[in-house]
Amino acid sequence: MIRYNLRCETGHEFESWFQSSSAYESQERRHLINCPACGSAKVERAIMAPRIIGKKGRAKAAPEIAAPSAEAPATESTSLMMAQERELRAKLKELRDHIVKNADNVGERFPNEARKMHYGDIEHRPIYGEASPDEARALIDEGVEVSPLPTLPEDRN
Repeated sequence: MIRYNLRCETGHEFESWFQSSSAYESQERRHLINCPACGSAKVERAIMAPRIIGKKGRAKAAPEIAAPSAEAPATESTSLMMAQERELRAKLKELRDHIVKNADNVGERFPNEARKMHYGDIEHRPIYGEASPDEARALIDEGVEVSPLPTLPEDRN
């Protein structure tokens, strides 16, 4: 997973997680990334400073990242971004829960089932399942409409 700081054409800044940089670029080309503040699909990556921590520094750096210093109060924009991030995560969880509740999990058969529906071999129905990045790219190249099921960082625990 990779996190990008993003900025829309009107100047709103936000962050989003992507499976890879190529996943971001694919979604950007297809105008699938929207500003949570104004809905604009004209989004670009903002300048970011990478956070790289060596093996020796991991134990020391983790507490700093998890708990900001009391001496540096949160600014209004930081608080707003945190609220927007919580709202976005809640909406992604709601979307994922809706899909899981209302679609059939076809597991590893997903690429084949999606193709069969696309070419009219079987009746269309809502499905979800598993596909490797290469399988997903092949489906997209064939014109099969697929989207990744939203995954949130807390899902990996």
